[in-house]
Amino acid sequence: MLCMFMIFVLYSVSLIDGTPSSKDYGIECEALLMGQYHCDRPIVDPNTQSAKGCSKDGKVEVNCYPAPNISCDGQTFNGSQIGFQKQVSCRYTNGVYYEVSVLLSVFLGMFGIDRFYLGYPAIGLLKLSTLGFFFLGQLIDIILIASQVRLPQG
Repeated sequence: MLCMFMIFVLYSVSLIDGTPSSKDYGIECEALLMGQYHCDRPIVDPNTQSAKGCSKDGKVEVNCYPAPNISCDGQTFNGSQIGFQKQVSCRYTNGVYYEVSVLLSVFLGMFGIDRFYLGYPAIGLLKLSTLGFFFLGQLIDIILIASQVRLPQG
């Protein structure tokens, strides 16, 4: 009985002196562990084959949703509410269209037009003066650009 009385007194004192209870302590949503949230995938632009909104530093923000009954930033989430935004890596294309670069490489690659379009003027000039490195450079560039290994200059 004395033990019950002591627990009641301690609980009452914690309410009176304003000490927050364990329910008031929260964590930031950005500090959640993997599995406690899920994030949307970046929306891919079909023309550039890159994430929409990708910045020059190769990052794009996506919405993240804490799992149901997870509490962070002072509120409890149900799994469908946006809790925070997270930056994920992406491939910055500088507004260059994938299909255009492939077509330029196939039809005008021997003149270096594809490299000028991708932002490599020195290599484009070299390809122009050597007729695409005697067509061998054109073939290599077709493969590199079509497989998206050669990216636009950022």
